[in-house]
Amino acid sequence: MTHRDPPGPAGQPDLNLLRTFLAVYRSGSFTAAAQVLGLSQPTVTTQIRSLERRMRRELFERLPRGVAPTAVADELAARIAAPLDALAAATGHGTPEGARPAPVHLAGPAELLATRALPALAPLVTRGVRLRVTAGLTDPLMDELRAGRHDLVIATARPRGRVLSATPLTDEEFVLVAAPVWAGRLKDRLAADGPAALHDVPLISYAEDLPIVRRYWRHVFGRRLTAHAAVSVPDLRAVLALVTAGAGFSVLPRYLCADALARGALVLLDEPEDTPINTGFLVQRPGIPDNPHVTLVRDRLLEAARAW
Repeated sequence: MTHRDPPGPAGQPDLNLLRTFLAVYRSGSFTAAAQVLGLSQPTVTTQIRSLERRMRRELFERLPRGVAPTAVADELAARIAAPLDALAAATGHGTPEGARPAPVHLAGPAELLATRALPALAPLVTRGVRLRVTAGLTDPLMDELRAGRHDLVIATARPRGRVLSATPLTDEEFVLVAAPVWAGRLKDRLAADGPAALHDVPLISYAEDLPIVRRYWRHVFGRRLTAHAAVSVPDLRAVLALVTAGAGFSVLPRYLCADALARGALVLLDEPEDTPINTGFLVQRPGIPDNPHVTLVRDRLLEAARAW
């Protein structure tokens, strides 16, 4: 006689299936959930298929990279997430009492980590919170967060999909700057001729495809950027250093160059009424973290960001 799963929602799926479902829902892929649960990927796939048969509903849309939850999955996750998290905490699934919490794995842009996030977390370090910090670009860091490699990620864009929890953290205002040696020659020309005045000035950029500068050109000048970078370097602090040294011009977050502007080491080439702004987000997987220090770090960053 062949065993079959009990039909419909009344089939009472067991807790293991629900835990696996929640891990897939939160991580966004069967592979990432398998890593979080310590299971093989085929086991996770089998359990999700079993749950879908029991419920007679598709829970995930299979994508080329990962999965996307259906409306049924959203509803199920909303019903079971809090009870399962509470059960895990009550049964000691999280950090054992008296044990030293694991390090908090924090990731984000190198510049924002170095100049704002990490200084804000210094008081927690003195209280025993341990940090493991990774610098990188948002898209790869989101994939790594889904796979369980990070606890918190500072992202320069809201993550796609519905499997991660994103809270607005800070707004970056972008400004067009150069050293005084260039500014004296360029400000009047820029006001008269527009961005064409910068055609022969070296452009210093974060990346070869000029994402920040292109955005400024579209937002402020209403036109497409046609220039190429004289220097591209994947660290805005290095861009700041080059521009301050007189290498050329760039577009930088105001927070990063505020001191240089105050000292006169940099000059604003343009002061539009509506400057481009980008919102950064603090991103984590949904649910209650096993490590209580993750919550401490998250709350401290959100509190500090109010003054940024």
